[in-house]
Amino acid sequence: MKKLIEKANILIEALPYIRNFYGKTFVIKYGGAAQIEEDLKDSFAQDIVLLNFIGIKPIIVHGGGPKISATMKKMGKEPVFIHGQRITDRETMDIVEMVLGGLINKEIVALINNHGGKAVGLSGKDGGLIKAKKKVIKKATNRGDEEIIDIGLVGEVESVDPEILNSLQRDSFIPVISPIGVGSKGEAFNINADYVASAIASALKAEKLILLTDVPGIKDKNDNVMSSIHKKDIKKLIDDSTISGGMLPKVQACTCALDGGVKKTHIVDGRISHCLLLEIFTKEGIGTEIVGSCLST
Repeated sequence: MKKLIEKANILIEALPYIRNFYGKTFVIKYGGAAQIEEDLKDSFAQDIVLLNFIGIKPIIVHGGGPKISATMKKMGKEPVFIHGQRITDRETMDIVEMVLGGLINKEIVALINNHGGKAVGLSGKDGGLIKAKKKVIKKATNRGDEEIIDIGLVGEVESVDPEILNSLQRDSFIPVISPIGVGSKGEAFNINADYVASAIASALKAEKLILLTDVPGIKDKNDNVMSSIHKKDIKKLIDDSTISGGMLPKVQACTCALDGGVKKTHIVDGRISHCLLLEIFTKEGIGTEIVGSCLST
């Protein structure tokens, strides 16, 4: 009986969060170990289905860089990166679309549906969801000026038209989005999934943007995870190298989302089973939240 009462208490602890978040949109960037390890894939799908059944509206944006690289190698094409960006010629873009929009997207959709959800896969090309423009990278030269590095069909979000997402959500479908946008001439662009998730969350004025990563969160100088950070403190944390490396684009995605009207953003360790439920429905949480106003739920 004691164990049953403990289970009831867990449900009661979640009640205020369920009440506050009912009918709200959560945009979740899905990647890293959570997208690779079988047990984590299952727990992620279960979390998403549970969120949907209790009235929260999840939208998933996924990456797939390692799978793209592996597929390129199988096809005899060696991946090349500059400043962390994949050089994407037209042939590479075909592989990107095949892997992201085909293999990975449909696997996630099937996984969610197998757990009782109603997921629908799409890319930023569908319904005019994501309009993109070519990303420009500049490099300083010895002459003291800058030169433009052409990295091919790598893009950045220019605008988001969320109408197709609104339509799907009205019928309780769960959108699963591959981060591909379309340019002014109909060309496809490969876009960083963190930035796509941020842009979509902003367009929908989502309650939360949640980025799944392979780290516990943002750590301070003493190697302790910082549970809450205010947006105004980000610059200082970057200047003193508390935030650096691969965490920089994730933090930038979070701050852009906050500027775009998202209530709260989270960087969560996707290597923990049921990480979404633990972050959303417990007072302590398990990652780092970045907020733009008061530190409230």
